Amino acid sequence: MRNFFCAFAMCQSMFCSIPFPCHVWEEKARSKMLLFLPLIGLEIGAIWAAAGWLCRWLGLNSLVTGLVLTVVPFLLTGFIHLDGFMDVTDAVGSCRDLDKRRAILKDSHVGSFAVIGCILLMLSQFALCASLDVNLWVLILIPAISRCCSAIAVSTLPTMSTSQYSGQKKNVGNLVFLWSLLALLLILGFVCFGKLGFGCVGCAVGHALALRKGYRSLQGMNGDISGYSLTIGELAAVAVLAVL
Repeated sequence: MRNFFCAFAMCQSMFCSIPFPCHVWEEKARSKMLLFLPLIGLEIGAIWAAAGWLCRWLGLNSLVTGLVLTVVPFLLTGFIHLDGFMDVTDAVGSCRDLDKRRAILKDSHVGSFAVIGCILLMLSQFALCASLDVNLWVLILIPAISRCCSAIAVSTLPTMSTSQYSGQKKNVGNLVFLWSLLALLLILGFVCFGKLGFGCVGCAVGHALALRKGYRSLQGMNGDISGYSLTIGELAAVAVLAVL
């Protein structure tokens, strides 16, 4: 039980900027850490949806609401996934050989492709969020689904040698749990929100397409590709919701 608590505390501290009173690191709990990533997503999604609801309750116009809905998910994660998005965008966009792409991925400097990609991402997210005219409580599920997909990808695909997940053994029990949870979240999307459940599906599909692009280009999995896929998956979800 202690290992599970440590895994949750580690996951909360690493992937969420909300202060957590307990700061621990237990290497034995590391293999269980990704199991709690969807739970962190639910936490972020609840605040995301509540922020949107509050904007509507206060009667704020759609542009202000769109701005709030755009920045809240990034603020709650401390921009960690946005950093991965920018790193992968730089590397993939360079169209160089594999060794050079991987070197760019790890480079701390920001390249032109990352800047352009980030600007387009923010503009798209803002425009789509400002266009939302649906039940915003569906946003609770989106970050949980994107993080569930990321946890499955990291637990399944071969990792790069430089990745923090390198060397971890694949745990069948963890994968069964994560796949089952993903299926449950997708079903809940339709049961609780009707056709808005397609936004949840859009998140999973967008994540899968982005993952395919990043993984094939860099020929390996790591945290940056996870953040890249997660960010695009959530953008795809908002795009679907804006159309519905």
